[in-house]
Amino acid sequence: MSNTTITKFLIALLGILIITFIITGLRKSVQRYVKDHSNWYKTRKTMNIFGYILAVIFLGILYSDMLGGITVVLGVASAGIAFSLREVIASIAGWLTILVGGMFKTGDRVQLGGVTGDVIDIGVLRTTVMEAGQWVNGDLYNGRIVKIANSFVYTQPVYNYSTDFPFLWDELTIPVRFGSDYTYARELIHKVATEKTEEYSIDAGEYWERMNRKFAIEDATTKPMVTLAVNDNWVQFTLRYVVEYKKRRIMKDALFTGILEEIEQSDGKVELASATYEIVGAPPVDVNVKR
Repeated sequence: MSNTTITKFLIALLGILIITFIITGLRKSVQRYVKDHSNWYKTRKTMNIFGYILAVIFLGILYSDMLGGITVVLGVASAGIAFSLREVIASIAGWLTILVGGMFKTGDRVQLGGVTGDVIDIGVLRTTVMEAGQWVNGDLYNGRIVKIANSFVYTQPVYNYSTDFPFLWDELTIPVRFGSDYTYARELIHKVATEKTEEYSIDAGEYWERMNRKFAIEDATTKPMVTLAVNDNWVQFTLRYVVEYKKRRIMKDALFTGILEEIEQSDGKVELASATYEIVGAPPVDVNVKR
């Protein structure tokens, strides 16, 4: 190894160290002024990317006289490199697609590759998600942190709960005994739903108007809706309503609590149903014993 090569290597090492110290110092200085957690995350990621770009430019200038030979070598080895690093290349391309295409951002509730949760970091190769669901009901965190390769954006659908329309339609069912006042029961359920979900209905309606201008989509109602169905055991009311995507469990608790309180104050006009079983007599059995 020639002295020139060793000298350039030492200069490159020193330059990378200086760039690292500069970026680290900038992060510490800026952190004192950026108090919001979300803004600090974006600022830190931006400075990291700037550091990578600065390092690449520095190395390119330092080894500019060797670029011709490097280009020839890379040209010969490009096919093998592309094949062996195809997942890495696809992940980097997926990272660029996520950033430029606005598929999702940190803080969004998404479903990626069968994993549902909140995006807590978008790296060059992997997206990190705080998982929700699985053995925990109500879309609550279960404690697992999942890292997913960014290449998934080309092979699997991406479900975003919070970008253009941060609300969900949800349903709950209320079984009512036969013989109850069905009209009063419908009014009772609708009244509770209107009181509990009115704020969400108004906000969701505004978002939906923007969706109509942006996409070819029907003009759906965001107000609560009560429908009735009958089965062998009871009359079943289904309440359909809009709620913020992170408040499903809280809203169900509030709705069930309000509906139960109203039913208890209805003086028997509405009664909840429960499964009943009728035991019928067994048919007579005639047994003839021959000797």
